Amino acid sequence: MALLKPRHLSRHFTLEELVASQTATRRGIDNTPAPAVVRNLRRLAALLERIRVLLDGAPILVSSGYRCPALNVAVGGSKNSAHMAGLAADFTAPEYGTVLQVARRIAQSSLRYDQLIHEYGAWVHIGLAQSGKPRRQDLSIFKGTGYLPGIVTRTV
Repeated sequence: MALLKPRHLSRHFTLEELVASQTATRRGIDNTPAPAVVRNLRRLAALLERIRVLLDGAPILVSSGYRCPALNVAVGGSKNSAHMAGLAADFTAPEYGTVLQVARRIAQSSLRYDQLIHEYGAWVHIGLAQSGKPRRQDLSIFKGTGYLPGIVTRTV
């Protein structure tokens, strides 16, 4: 069986990386994006490249990118999740620092994003606006808190 060459969306990010899902594989869900979603994933990859530069070149490890509607339901995603349009990614950058440090660095930058979420102290969610001016909304969420304004640590 021949190995397929990865399809690069940008210098460091491939289509395969931004659609990969263990849940989809386990459940037999076809997570193949439509051409319009691939265009959005190119925009997302460009933002991730800018984040990588902001983080002094530290590699970005994407844990969740595009999710087709069936996959989004399977993982318990929001019914309006930007992941379904190829406009969001969840990631870490351990060579740069903690999830909190990464989220704070992005929040302090001039990057144009729609939503930045410090999620459960475990990963960073970054989202782009479908169109129009991005909100630059900064949030944090922890088990039992709901969304909190800003990039914060959990308070007891």
